Amino acid sequence: MSGRGLTDMNDLISLCKRRAIIFPSSEIYGGINSCWDYGPLGAELKRNIKEAWWHRVVQQRDDVVGVDTSIIMHPAVWRASGHVENFTDPLVDCKACKQRFRADHLKADRCPECGGELTEARQFNLMFKTYLGPVEESAAIVYLRPETAQGIFVDFRTVRDAARLRVPFGIAQIGKSFRNEVTPGNFVFRTREFEQMELEFFVDHRTDMEWFEYWVNERYQWYLDLGVRPEKLRRRPHEKDELAHYAKGCVDVEYEFPFGFSEIEGIAHRGTFDLSQHIEHSGKDLSYFDDLTGERYVPICVESSAGVDRALLTFLVDAYENDEANERVVLHLHPRIAPVKVAVLPLSKKAELIEKAQALRAELREEWVTAYDDAGSIGRRYRRQDEVGTPFCVTVDFQSLEDQQVTVRDRDTMAQDRIPIGRVREYLRERLKGNGR
Repeated sequence: MSGRGLTDMNDLISLCKRRAIIFPSSEIYGGINSCWDYGPLGAELKRNIKEAWWHRVVQQRDDVVGVDTSIIMHPAVWRASGHVENFTDPLVDCKACKQRFRADHLKADRCPECGGELTEARQFNLMFKTYLGPVEESAAIVYLRPETAQGIFVDFRTVRDAARLRVPFGIAQIGKSFRNEVTPGNFVFRTREFEQMELEFFVDHRTDMEWFEYWVNERYQWYLDLGVRPEKLRRRPHEKDELAHYAKGCVDVEYEFPFGFSEIEGIAHRGTFDLSQHIEHSGKDLSYFDDLTGERYVPICVESSAGVDRALLTFLVDAYENDEANERVVLHLHPRIAPVKVAVLPLSKKAELIEKAQALRAELREEWVTAYDDAGSIGRRYRRQDEVGTPFCVTVDFQSLEDQQVTVRDRDTMAQDRIPIGRVREYLRERLKGNGR
């Protein structure tokens, strides 16, 4: 089908494999279920998304600082947070085909694959368990973190004091998390190893709902500002029976994938639950003293939690277009997150054209990630760059040797401008608007 938007996930999976954007991990050994590797373009895209988030949430604000906490933490952290006891999914097995399913995802009481009888549901803890040190014994059990947030909560006092922060303030983190999902799937939407972008924003009881609404709207706007079509995006408030017992409210930012509307980020009013739990279990004072009012209290936390991999999938799905009229597949990625900002293409492999093109690329790569391609027809090379979302292509032709001008082609409109070589950087700056390296 022609047009903007993806209707079949297999089309995107094929593109990602073909261009080594995302592909199965350990593939030469047959792969491993729901584990993925990011190739050169995928790694660049992922990095750009994280940098766009960090710039917006941390670097552009006076009230948020960043941290990078350990993946392996003291096991008492996870007992205090409730993950050891409560971080579970109901699990059933098929007695016939031996496949395993989440009981709450089934629509009937028979196996969805073979129709066989299912076992009784049992609770399955989603944390990956391992051992710290050389001896595998119960005293050495630790967990790979299932979220980055707890690292922020246990470091609350240290960070607050060192950065001299006053409520309201936030602590942000990007990092790997691990969940032993029973039913991972939908490409990189649900995986066992993933990256999170999380903000814990601490407020007082007088302004908590104002800040909750603020972060719901701010985080929703971030996706729009990076080019996601508004008709594919929505904010879905949780019903009362969906909320955690300590939560005053939660809103999911959802995107309409080919498999339906699904959560890409959650904004939650967590109350004082997390800090209070760590105060109780650690015996340490994590309260906040306001020297202006003389009040001491445990701050309320408003959390924004987004998945890097889910955000990346959202941008890819939303940017995908099968442009049959022009016989191309194109990713309309926002320039801020596009893996490559500009490609330099000599019209032929003549030495003088290659020399001039490579000199121009050397200049441009001081400011942006660039590509160089001299293989095949110029039309085919344009299509290759369209397919990975490169916003601009610069072609050096034989006329360039005489008039010192080049042709700059726009990915989205395919319009071409002839400009002096000396103005290429200025031209691109105006159109990329500083959005990228």
